[in-house]
Amino acid sequence: MEHIDVAVIGGGQSGLATAHALLRRGLRPVVVEASDRAAGSWPHYYDSLTLFSPARYSSLPGLSFPGADRDRYPHHDEVVAYLTAYANRLDAEIRTGCYVSAVRRTGGAFEVELERGGRLSARAVVTASGTFGRPHRPALPGLEEFTGQVLHAAGYRSPAPFTGGRMVVVGAGNSAVQIATELAQTARVTLATRGPVKFAAQRILGRDLHFWTARTGLDTAPLGRFLARPPAQPVLDDGRYRAALAAGRPDRRPLFTGADGAKLTWQDGQREEVDAIVLATGYRPDLPYLTALDGALDAEGNPRHREGLATAVPGLAFVGQEWQRSLSSNSLHGVGRDAERIAQRLAAHLARR
Repeated sequence: MEHIDVAVIGGGQSGLATAHALLRRGLRPVVVEASDRAAGSWPHYYDSLTLFSPARYSSLPGLSFPGADRDRYPHHDEVVAYLTAYANRLDAEIRTGCYVSAVRRTGGAFEVELERGGRLSARAVVTASGTFGRPHRPALPGLEEFTGQVLHAAGYRSPAPFTGGRMVVVGAGNSAVQIATELAQTARVTLATRGPVKFAAQRILGRDLHFWTARTGLDTAPLGRFLARPPAQPVLDDGRYRAALAAGRPDRRPLFTGADGAKLTWQDGQREEVDAIVLATGYRPDLPYLTALDGALDAEGNPRHREGLATAVPGLAFVGQEWQRSLSSNSLHGVGRDAERIAQRLAAHLARR
């Protein structure tokens, strides 16, 4: 069995930032990534997705986001290229095509079992596999009986296949509003939500919201320790999404109450045929490889941790989980801070052994 310092599971923004922080502390991490490239989930997101933070606030430690316009919002392809470049510059071993099937405790170390064969013995483990692999599909009225197409936002790429169709997008977050507005340019679209959509201004007094959260310290405030569950976050808007909803493109309605074949029933009793439903209903931690590790997960499969360190499994850490510590824990611009803290505490833990 191969023996290593730290196994970092996941080669996206969280795993790469963690590897960088561990290297700075004299540890030699091995990053294992299930896909064929170290860019995380970004290659799989919908084509029009852009960062919510400007380029000047969207860098991982050690490499600034490229481009002369520091106030632009980098698009999907730019982020993929940036993460790929970051991985190529990182002086760490990154093994792609390595799916971790299980992590177990064996004596004083962790045994990391790979699906295609092989095992690693690691002194510590950092899980940075994110949530994209576990889309949340809530139990919605009539959804199981609906005979039209149902897809999660994880499987949505562009509006082209739905041109001219009747679409319903479920959700009230950033992705739901963005996808619904994009689809509404070529299709008839309803945004179905349990309550009103809450907006937050993208720019205040001529400055992006991230300028103000950074200036006030709210961006890094350790709010996560006080929250049992992540709060609902508002839709960041420069005015176009609010205007689109006001114009009815898309229109917003309360959630449907049932389905009969391809027809949905709305709360006012109206029934109409719908071609497809897009569930922009979020994700859950994707950590099936930890189920054999006693104390790592709660009954719902969520990590049991305090600010990223496992509460019942010494040497196990989580990076990139939403609201792990602060407002920006699950973002490109903020994960580096969490990675630095975790690397520092893991290094101290390993030094005591």
